[in-house]
Amino acid sequence: MRAFDETEELIGRLEQAGYIAERSLAVSLLLMAQLERPLLVEGDAGVGKTQIAKALAEANGCELLRLQCYEGLDVNAAVYEWNYQRQLLAIKMRETENTSLAEKERHVFSEEYLLQRPLLQAIRRARAPVLLIDEIDRADEQFEAYLLEVLSDYQISIPELGTVRAQSIPLVVLTSNGTRELSDALRRRCLYHYLDYPNYEKELRIVLRRVPGIEERLAGQIVTFVQKLRAEDLQKRPGTAETLDWAAALVRMRVASLDADPQFLADTMVCLLKTREDRAAVPPSVAARLLAQST
Repeated sequence: MRAFDETEELIGRLEQAGYIAERSLAVSLLLMAQLERPLLVEGDAGVGKTQIAKALAEANGCELLRLQCYEGLDVNAAVYEWNYQRQLLAIKMRETENTSLAEKERHVFSEEYLLQRPLLQAIRRARAPVLLIDEIDRADEQFEAYLLEVLSDYQISIPELGTVRAQSIPLVVLTSNGTRELSDALRRRCLYHYLDYPNYEKELRIVLRRVPGIEERLAGQIVTFVQKLRAEDLQKRPGTAETLDWAAALVRMRVASLDADPQFLADTMVCLLKTREDRAAVPPSVAARLLAQST
């Protein structure tokens, strides 16, 4: 199959999974699989970075494993840890057995007592899963360095068991909201894709695809309004996730047109504006102006 055909085929499978992908993203995902390299996706919160991994797993019919990063994330939460309670119980039960200390130690440090976390799970699957490492910028630099080592060799060292090598190379998607600068070493290891806010045509397709029962006219008004709202001086511009939430809310409230009830429309903007400062930045006069431009 030619590269063009492969790209089109992947775009189609992603759309069936509910994700509208540009050609550049589809090419990045194909290269990620062919080169066995992680893909780093950066962009503002809410633009659909996490959804890429979910849609890719569905499109490929494979498992999705997710590691949510946060400050203080360590090996115990990301890779593995021992089930200490079961180990202590096993030691207690084997106290009277006539076996050597080394034998007892080998027993309690066996697979039976190993708790596998997402990174270890990902390299031990017989069939390659999609591994989502979400918001890597929230983890500290020490964990980032450890992650780089894992992603370079796709193997993990467990002192009590030895080195675990990958049975298959997972499809690794890392996301970052840009809250801190990532290391050059990690960027060199990864392919890179920047996911921006969608243009009008793409966002309209997303709304029509993801919000059941919405009329195309209302969807067009919603997308136009949100696109213009993003141009205002806001601390947190609404992402695609907020657009979908607002569209779903309006459909459930049986709103047929944005200009049907301007006051009610203003009340529903809790779906779009998520900070006190942004609420203050869009008073009724601004909302009315945006509404007039959208209908």
